[in-house]
Amino acid sequence: MAQPAPSGLIIIDKPQGVTSFDAVAAVRAALHIKKVGHAGTLDPMATGALVIAFGHATRLLNAIVEHDKTYEATIRLGLGTTTDDAEGELIAVQGDGTHAITDVTQEKIRAVIADHFTGDIEQVPNTFSAIKINGKRAYDLAREGKDVELKARPVHIGEFAVLAVRQGYVAGERAGKPLREAVDWFGTGDSSGVTTSAVPAASGALSASAIPVLDVDVRVSCSSGTYIRALARDLGAELGVGGHLIRLRRTRVGHFALPDDTSGLIGDEAMEATRDHTVTAHSESKTFTNRDGETITRNKCVLDTPAELSGEERRNWLLGRALTMEQAARGAMPALDITPEEATELRFGRRIERKIGEPTVAIVPQTHDVVAILERANAHQAKPATVFPAE
Repeated sequence: MAQPAPSGLIIIDKPQGVTSFDAVAAVRAALHIKKVGHAGTLDPMATGALVIAFGHATRLLNAIVEHDKTYEATIRLGLGTTTDDAEGELIAVQGDGTHAITDVTQEKIRAVIADHFTGDIEQVPNTFSAIKINGKRAYDLAREGKDVELKARPVHIGEFAVLAVRQGYVAGERAGKPLREAVDWFGTGDSSGVTTSAVPAASGALSASAIPVLDVDVRVSCSSGTYIRALARDLGAELGVGGHLIRLRRTRVGHFALPDDTSGLIGDEAMEATRDHTVTAHSESKTFTNRDGETITRNKCVLDTPAELSGEERRNWLLGRALTMEQAARGAMPALDITPEEATELRFGRRIERKIGEPTVAIVPQTHDVVAILERANAHQAKPATVFPAE
C-alpha cells in the first residue's frame, strides 16, 4: 500500500534575484510533491521569509496570507523611481525649492512617520503591483504604457521604526547604486562640489554629478496587503524630497519568523522552533536555448541542503526541517483541541457542541490529527468548513 504524501510547511529564506514561484518550484522538485504553494509573494529584489506549504497544508495558505508581517528595509530619500524601488527609472529628485534633502534630519523623519504612517492609514499601491484591474495585473498594464489608477486601501502599521540613517551621495542614471560618503566621493572629504541644481526636478533629467541622499534603515510591522514600496514613496513625498526602496527583507509572517527577526512579536520558544525549520537558498544563473533558438539566461532558486545528500536522502532532510501538519495548523489559525468522538462527527460533516467566534482548526491532541477547519454554526455549535483526510 502506497504511503500517503506528507503535509507540512517549510520556511524558505528566499534569496534576491528569484521569484516566489522559483522557490516553490525548487521545493516541489526536491520533495517530489505536486501540491505546493506559498503564503504571500516576495518581489525578486526582496529576500526573506517565504512560507511554503505542501500536501494538505496548502489548505492553510489562505489563512496564513492574511497574517501581519514584519519587514526590514532601506529607504533612499532624495530620489524617487517609477516603480518606487530600485528596479525602476529615476524620476524624482532633491526637492522643489521649499524642501531640500539637507533639511531632513533623523528627528524629522521620525516625527513625520509618527504623524502620518502609523496606526490605521490609507495607502495607494504602486502601479507596478500584482493587483488585478479588470482581470489584468497592474504591472502588465503599466508596462504597456496604459494609465493605471489604483484606489487607496486601508492598512494598519503597527510599527515603523527608524533603525539607522546614513548620509551620502549617489551618481548616474540607474537607481540602487551604492551609497558613497563625501570623503569617498571626492577623496578629500570636501563636499562643496555637490549641487542639487545639476538635477532639474521639472524635467526629471539626471546628470552624473553627485546627488546627496539619505539611506534610512527601518523595521515595519504591518497588516497583510501593505506595500513597503508605497511607504517609501509616501515618506519621501511627505518630506518633499522623493523616496524609493532599495532593500527589502521579510523577517516574519504571522507566527512564522526567521532567526534574524527582531520584531519581538514572537516568543523565544516559538522563535527557537522556527529557527529549526528555516531553509536557506541561493540564486544560480541558468542559460538555455528556447524553441525559437534564442539563448536565455535566468536565475533559479537552489535550496541549501547538505552537499553530500541527493535524491531520497535530500528529500528526507528537507522533510525533517519542515513543520508538521499540526505545527502548521496551530501557527496558521486559532486551534481547538477536540476528542476522537468529535473528530468522527466532523468527518461525517456533522456539527459539534463548541463555541467559536472565528475560523478555527480542530485537532485531536492525543494523535496530533488535524481534523477540520471549523466555522461558527450558531451560538453554541461549530461546523466543518474544510475536512482534512485522516492520516
